[in-house]
Amino acid sequence: MSRYLDPKADVVFKKIFGDHPVLLMSFLNAVLPLASDNLIVELEYLPTEQVPDIPDFKRTIADVKCKDAKGRAFIVEMQMNWTDSFKQRLLFGTSQAFVKQLGRAQDYHLLQPVYGLGIVAEIYEKTMPQWYHHYQLVKNNTSDGDIIEHLQLIFIELPKFPVHSPDEKKLRLLWLRFLREIDEKTITVSQELLDVPEIAQAVGLAEESAYTPAELSFYQSYWDQVSREKTLMHAKYIEGLAAGEARGEARGEARGEAKGIEKVAINMLKANRSIHEISEFTGLMQDEIIRLKNKL
Repeated sequence: MSRYLDPKADVVFKKIFGDHPVLLMSFLNAVLPLASDNLIVELEYLPTEQVPDIPDFKRTIADVKCKDAKGRAFIVEMQMNWTDSFKQRLLFGTSQAFVKQLGRAQDYHLLQPVYGLGIVAEIYEKTMPQWYHHYQLVKNNTSDGDIIEHLQLIFIELPKFPVHSPDEKKLRLLWLRFLREIDEKTITVSQELLDVPEIAQAVGLAEESAYTPAELSFYQSYWDQVSREKTLMHAKYIEGLAAGEARGEARGEARGEAKGIEKVAINMLKANRSIHEISEFTGLMQDEIIRLKNKL
């Protein structure tokens, strides 16, 4: 029986999409908002060193960069733990790719669109059901569709998307199912996934037997780092509570505890945690949490 590795991990993600342009092309054509008459037909990989690391999240990101025959650039990043810095990172990388298209004294009409695709393994927009977030430059206060299409960002919340939807492209859902469903617990793979040749090939590349001992060691250390980062985020919440309690000792134990809990709630709001989750964690009523949110 085959043992599968999680394709969201850096070494697996890059083996699948960073070493096999046909698979990356199929994935991008399915996932990006490209018209059927404007799909990618050929691509080449670009260097990946242009984007800085997020200080607190060293190894939760797998990224692949490429451009197609038309000169359009595509930045693909897989993020395990959500942070607001990830949105800024993808915007920075996409902007850098846009700017670096032109050499000295070249005409601006040569500029081609650049797409930044961020695939997030956790829910970060907890107050809305939408899982596909498409950003582009749109003229304000107008309904005439005046859009600058040269810089576009797409964020996908993997845990949110519906497995079956008549309004979504089938291949898009199948590729996202591959990323969400295949992991170390997988025993059998859905035949619906295997019926797509490119996804079937990606499934084969996720088998443990496709990796060297060094790659498997990196794979394990990757997940260790993800666990440490999640622990770090939780510790920051606890630090906020402790700081509030310390102040409370000077001003009165009850008042200090309330302030500490409020600080934890505020930190969790800034981290885009849901109101329900914050209420469960802190014991605050939901209307009190909404009041704190409105003050931010």
